[in-house]
Amino acid sequence: MSARLSDFGPPKLVAVLGPTNTGKTHLAVERMLGHASGMIGLPLRLLAREIYDRIVKLRGPSCVALITGEEKIVPARAQYFVCTVEAMPLSRQVEFLAVDEIQLCADPERGHIFTHRLLHARGRFETMFMGAGTMAPLIRRLLPDAEIVTRERFSRLTYSGPKKLTRLPRRSAVVAFSADQVYAIAELIRRQRGGAAVVMGSLSPRTRNAQVALYQSGEVDFLVATDAIGMGLNMDVDHVAFAGLRKFDGKRTRFLHPPEVGQIAGRAGRFTRDGTFGVTGECEDMDADLIEAVEQHHFEAVAAAEWRNAALDFSSLTALQRSLSAPPAQPGLKLSAEALDEKTLRALADEPEVIDRTLRDRSAMTRLWDVCQTPDFRKTSGEEHIRLVREFFGWLTSRNRKVPEDWIAGQYKHLDRTDGEIDTLAARLAGVRTLAYVANRPDWLADPGGWQGKTRLLEDRLSDTLHEKLMARFVDRRTSVLMRALHVRGDVLAGVAADGAVTVEGQYVGKLSGVAFEPAQGASVIEEKALRAAAVAAVSPEIAKRLGQLSADPDEAFSFTPHGVVLWRGEAAGAFAGGTPFTPRVRLYGELGPTQARERAARRLEAFLAAEAARRLAPLRRLESAVATGKVKGLARGLAYRLIEAGGVLDRAPVRADAKALSQVERRTLKSLGVRLGAFSLYLPALLRPQALAFAQGFVPLEVRPSAGRLVGPVPEPRVLAAFGLRAIGRHAVPVEALERLDALLRAAPKAGLLSDQAREELGWSEADAREIMRTLGFAPTTRPKDGEPLVWRRRGEKPIPQVAAAPPVNSPFAALAALKEAPPPARRPRRRRKPKAARSQAS
Repeated sequence: MSARLSDFGPPKLVAVLGPTNTGKTHLAVERMLGHASGMIGLPLRLLAREIYDRIVKLRGPSCVALITGEEKIVPARAQYFVCTVEAMPLSRQVEFLAVDEIQLCADPERGHIFTHRLLHARGRFETMFMGAGTMAPLIRRLLPDAEIVTRERFSRLTYSGPKKLTRLPRRSAVVAFSADQVYAIAELIRRQRGGAAVVMGSLSPRTRNAQVALYQSGEVDFLVATDAIGMGLNMDVDHVAFAGLRKFDGKRTRFLHPPEVGQIAGRAGRFTRDGTFGVTGECEDMDADLIEAVEQHHFEAVAAAEWRNAALDFSSLTALQRSLSAPPAQPGLKLSAEALDEKTLRALADEPEVIDRTLRDRSAMTRLWDVCQTPDFRKTSGEEHIRLVREFFGWLTSRNRKVPEDWIAGQYKHLDRTDGEIDTLAARLAGVRTLAYVANRPDWLADPGGWQGKTRLLEDRLSDTLHEKLMARFVDRRTSVLMRALHVRGDVLAGVAADGAVTVEGQYVGKLSGVAFEPAQGASVIEEKALRAAAVAAVSPEIAKRLGQLSADPDEAFSFTPHGVVLWRGEAAGAFAGGTPFTPRVRLYGELGPTQARERAARRLEAFLAAEAARRLAPLRRLESAVATGKVKGLARGLAYRLIEAGGVLDRAPVRADAKALSQVERRTLKSLGVRLGAFSLYLPALLRPQALAFAQGFVPLEVRPSAGRLVGPVPEPRVLAAFGLRAIGRHAVPVEALERLDALLRAAPKAGLLSDQAREELGWSEADAREIMRTLGFAPTTRPKDGEPLVWRRRGEKPIPQVAAAPPVNSPFAALAALKEAPPPARRPRRRRKPKAARSQAS
């Protein structure tokens, strides 16, 4: 075996810098394979899978590992580790270590991870960092011992100006910055140029590889992608066309930075084949300075790297948060902005249960930080992500310290479907990524290996279906012309009428209702999307204005329906989307408008609903507060807690013993909080009022809403029935107050337990329903059924129902005796207090 240069002398530290198409990643892979072991960190899971597949072809699967947040393939004798940068197992010693796209040290979101690898990740013999030439001054400053190797691009990159989508040259990649824009452009190219492949960062590696193969095979000549192609994904692209020069970076919409333009444009031309870049006809032209910078690969140097303290203090929650916000002591570093994991930690650190667990168990502190680093693959709201992390923390610090099997099984069952369109499948894939992340945490599940296999197979199945859907939608040899270009410019005549009708060039394209745009029905899906894209220019300013008005309006401007729709000025603005009555979540209708403005509007609707809950469900709020503060104690506390969980209506049968054992003090306490201990139910009568029921019903999905009478399908949960003032009695949904009325009728009957036809009709029950309900309630007839005679009922295992004695006739000799029994005792004359002896003497 030939000797390696790295076997001699101190460990080698090299930074290989240069523009795209200089072979940096290829060089790193070759260097790694020249060592007995190695590890390479890449910025994207897609790129990691590409490099993994390449090395497997060269060395076989038994010696190559793939490690990402959602996928781990680690053979027993792995020598080479291909990872995403975040997932690099730095505790494992390897001879060679490399990190690609090191210029991401300056990225506001992920920069601190790359900076940590730059400062601390090392191979035993050789370490290599690959990236843009803009990193050279900063690397010299941070790593004075590093050798910097500059590489020149193999081919030329030149600007070719703007081109319409219909006139783009073959083997072009069109780059857009939103999924909607990608889909719209791909549909246009399908109609006019025969078809396009689609590449986005949200696609799974399997779907992305299938789409790239579609392009590479020549079946389609065009690729429509997001800026994900800028991160080292290798394809035979001759021309890159920018559909826009602005992107939303998670906080605001901004112009692309020159290095970002250079990184994306550099995908054009591979090896020695020259490439060109430009803009589409709907995009503003690039200025001369930007063009020169991209063609010459001259960009402003990176001034500082994002940094976050890696030596964390887990002695307390306060110490952990303080250590995360500690400033860097080394020049060339700047403190990173608060990331998602820090925001999640800050939200959970204020919760009493989290505080209590971290105080009782110090290992819970590290576990808390561990779960806070769970990525938000689903891109849900912040509250939803925090709720999921809170659940993980609770499970992982409870008795068995595992995520429950039924949770991941339920999530898997919900996602194990291949129906739906592109967005639905993409959303399911994002959900599968979350499950795969959990499955690849070996200490989180009882059977991590089994779930890793299941999630991998499900991801593959969904990926194949998504690829088929993309093919069906964006690949079509039939050509036609769309009505208009998808990106409408300012010279297009568009407007919004007073009644909300939206017109573009005199054509009705939809209606603006509240803050949601409802597109008109077109002849085809592609026509509808084109019309919608054209209408955006007209409705966006009006929607932004309305969102501001909604956020500023008082509560009087809002109302809601029992079907879960929130109204603003009489028009539907959003819908109940879960949460609890006192911390509701609202889904704002529509998609258009600034993200921050939409968030503020959604929060305003949630604030209105929370205020309504405090007014309409005040007894439930008081009961929750009494349980939380310890005002209710003993058996009463347990009953109150179960009553809250059940939504304010609790079956008395399972808690009959506890209710019977209540002391008088406990009974008075529950009564003072509005709780009634009925014959068949424990409930809050105030929650059965129409205004309370109307609010509670808004949280119940339409498909599971019950009604009084015989139930069809699965029996709804008690909390769902409680929202309608009902209880499930066998296969019947019975009003709670009707059950208590039943008890009163049985007691007031001429014969104890007699349920007359008149009483039954008063309850609204048929004879058959009444018998079924009575038997379900635990009653049995004391006599055999006879035609025309009502049954007498008696509860099994209990004394006969006490009968309320009928009042004696007025002329009866017993009437006077009955009156005496009912009359209150005569008031006692208050006893006169005697004056003290000294006072009497003074008075005399």
